[in-house]
Amino acid sequence: MTEVAAGTSKASGTPTASEAVAFNPYDYAFHEDPYPLYARLRDEAPIYRNAELDFWAISRYDDVVAAFRDTQRLSSANGVSLDPAAYGPHAHKTMSFLAMDDPRHQRMRALVSQGFTPRRVRRLEDRIRELTRQYLEPALAKGEFDFIAEFAGKLPMDVISELVGVPVADRDELRRLADAVMHREEDVLDVPPAAMEAALELVQYYADMVAQRRAKRTEDLTSALLDAEIDGDRLTDDEIISFLFLMVVAGNETTTKLLGNALYWGWRNPGQLAKPLADPERVPDWIEETLRYDTSSQIIVRTVVEDCEYHGQTVPAGARMLLLVGSANRDERVFADADDFDLDRDRSAQIASFGGGTHFCLGAHLARLEARIALTELVGRVSSYEIDADAAQRVHSTNVRGFATLPVRVEVA
Repeated sequence: MTEVAAGTSKASGTPTASEAVAFNPYDYAFHEDPYPLYARLRDEAPIYRNAELDFWAISRYDDVVAAFRDTQRLSSANGVSLDPAAYGPHAHKTMSFLAMDDPRHQRMRALVSQGFTPRRVRRLEDRIRELTRQYLEPALAKGEFDFIAEFAGKLPMDVISELVGVPVADRDELRRLADAVMHREEDVLDVPPAAMEAALELVQYYADMVAQRRAKRTEDLTSALLDAEIDGDRLTDDEIISFLFLMVVAGNETTTKLLGNALYWGWRNPGQLAKPLADPERVPDWIEETLRYDTSSQIIVRTVVEDCEYHGQTVPAGARMLLLVGSANRDERVFADADDFDLDRDRSAQIASFGGGTHFCLGAHLARLEARIALTELVGRVSSYEIDADAAQRVHSTNVRGFATLPVRVEVA
C-alpha cells in the first residue's frame, strides 16, 4: 500500500518520514478507535493519498469545513460512500439528493421539503415519547439489557416508519434489512452480497408502498411526497423510493449510533454524566458533545471536479476525496482539549453528523428531537448505569461509527 503525505517533495517525489502513517477505512482496528490515527493524519499528512484504495483524504477542521462549502470543485453526484458498488452515477437511486449536485439537488430537496416539514416533525413529539416508553420501561424492568437491540435500534426505525407509514407488523423486518445494508465484513472492500440483497428488498418494499399510496392516500409522509408540487413539477415514484431508502438507512442508522455513543461516553465520563442525571435540561449538551466527540457519521466522500491544491499537493480531477468529519471535530487547532468529553465546552464550531453547506441533513431536527426525548426519559428513570465494555461490539462500516451491541446494567431511580 502506498501512502503520500503532505511532506512528500513535489519536485522529486521523495517520501518523507510522514509516509509511515497508513489509513484504511475498512480496517476493523480503525473502527475500534480511529482517533489516534486521525491525530497523526492531521499532523503528518493533512492531505493523504491511498493509492491502493484510490482515494485522498482531508482531516483538519478548516479543510473539511471548506470542502462542505466547495460545491463547485467537490461534487456529490457519485454519492458519499467509498464502497465501489455504492459509488458512481447511479448512487442517487439509493441515496436520493444526498448524491446530487445543484440544480438537481436543490430541485428535489425543495419538493421533499414540502412534505417533510418542521410542523410534521413536531407533530411526532408525543408519539416519539410514547414509543420511547414502550421500549424503555420493559428494558429497565429487567435491570440488564442490550441498549442497541432493545432500545436504540428500535426507536429510530419506528419513528421513521411512523413518519412514512410503514405498518407496525413490518418494522422488525425493515430494521433487520437496514442493519444488513450497513454492515461490512472484515477484509471485504465493497458492499457485500448480503447488503446488496437487503438493499434490493428494501427498495422493493418501498416501491410497493408507494404504489399503494398512489392508489389510496393516507396521512403519512409518503402520501405527502406524492402530492408535493412546485410549478407543476412533481417527484417521480423512483425519486420517492430513493428518499424513503435514504431515510431508513441514513436516518435510522445515525440516530441509533448517536444514542449508543451518548450512553457509552457518558459512562466513560461519570463527572460529565452526572450533569444530565442531576438536571435533564443538560441532555441537549450531552447530545451535542457526543456529536462532536464521537460523531455517528465519520466519513463523507466527494468527487474532485477539477485539479485542487491542498497543502502543497495537487489532487487531480476525478479523484475521490474523503472528508474526515470525525477527525475535524477533534482538531486541537479549533477545540481546546479536543480529546476531553466536556458538556460545558463551546461547540459553536462543531461539524455534526448532519454535514454542512447545501447538503446539511434535512432530518437533523428529527434526529435531535428523538435523541432529546429518549435520553431525557432515560435520565428521569435511572440513577446510574454500567456498560459491559468487554461484551460490547462495534458496527463495521466505512461511514458510520457506533455500536452493534451495548450491554448495560441499570439502577432504576
